[in-house]
Amino acid sequence: MTERTNVESTVNKRDMSRVFRARLLEAIDRSQLSRARLAERAGVDRSTLTQLLASDAVRLPRADTVAAVASVLQVSLDWLLGLSGEERLGAVVLQESMQITRASPVDQDLARWHEEAAGYKIRYVPSSLPDLLKIDEIMRHEYRDYTVKTADQAIAASHDKLAYSRLPETDVEICLARQTLEVFARGEGIWMGLDPAIRRKQLMHMGEVLSAQYPSLRLYLFDGLENYSVPYTVFGPLRASIFVGQMYFVFNTTEHIRALARHFDDLIKAAVVQASDAGRFMGELCEVELPEPGSSPDGAGAAARRNHGERSTGPAARDDLR
Repeated sequence: MTERTNVESTVNKRDMSRVFRARLLEAIDRSQLSRARLAERAGVDRSTLTQLLASDAVRLPRADTVAAVASVLQVSLDWLLGLSGEERLGAVVLQESMQITRASPVDQDLARWHEEAAGYKIRYVPSSLPDLLKIDEIMRHEYRDYTVKTADQAIAASHDKLAYSRLPETDVEICLARQTLEVFARGEGIWMGLDPAIRRKQLMHMGEVLSAQYPSLRLYLFDGLENYSVPYTVFGPLRASIFVGQMYFVFNTTEHIRALARHFDDLIKAAVVQASDAGRFMGELCEVELPEPGSSPDGAGAAARRNHGERSTGPAARDDLR
C-alpha cells in the first residue's frame, strides 16, 4: 500500500512539474524578458531558473521561488502550478469583476453594451417607465431640469433603444412594478402636473408597441408590495449593470451576471401581469378617467386591476391585487 502511494505521488509530482514548466515557459515568452533579467528581478540565481526549466526536472521548486517568479511575470501562483485555470492575479480579477462607469449625455457605454449583446437576451429593470417605450413629451418632462443629459439627447437615446428592440433576433425582457404604472396614470410623484392627455398618450403608445412587438419584446409587471428591485440590465452572458444615478456599477464575472439573471427570473415568476397581457393592461389604464393634476387620485389603478383580474387566466392571475 505504501509503495503504491509513493508511486502515485511521484507521478503526480511529475505531472505538476510538466505543467509548471510549460506554463513558466509560456509566461516568460509573453513577458519578453530574458531569463537572466527574470532571474535578476525575481531575486534568484540564474542556475536556479535553469533547473526549473530543465525537461528532466521532477522536484517542485521552493514555494518562495515560485512566488517570486510568478510576481515578476504577473501571473497567478495557482495557475503556474497547474492548480487553477485563471492566469491573472487575484487582485486583477477582483478589479475587473466590477467597474464603475459614469453616465454620459449620450450614454456611449450603454449603447456599446447593447451592440455587443446583439443576439443575446437583454433583461431590464427600469428606474421608472422603460426608456425605449417613452414618448417625446415624457422625455421632455423628465429631463427639463436634468443636468447630466438634455431632453433632446434623452429622446435620441430612447429612439435608438426602440430601434434596437426591433432588430431581427432581438430578445428583450422588462420587469417593472405594477404600481409604477398606476402612479404614472394618477399623475403622482414626478408626474405631478403632467397633462392627463399626455399620460393617456403614453399609456396607449406603450400598449401599441408591446402588442406589436410581442413576443420579442416582453413586459412583466410584479407587485411592488411583495417584491423589490433596483434598476439594472443583464446583457446576455457578457455583463450586467446596476444604475445608481449618474453612474453604473458594471459586473463582468459569470457569477455576478448569473446572480442578477436569477433575480430577474424570480421577478418574472412573481409577475401579476404576464407579458402577453401587458398591452391590454395599458389599454385598461387608458379606459378609466385619468385624474386632473391635483384631483383625487384613486380610479386609474384600481379599475385596471379589477378589469385585469376579471380577464386574466392562469397561475399569474390574482383576484386579490392590492
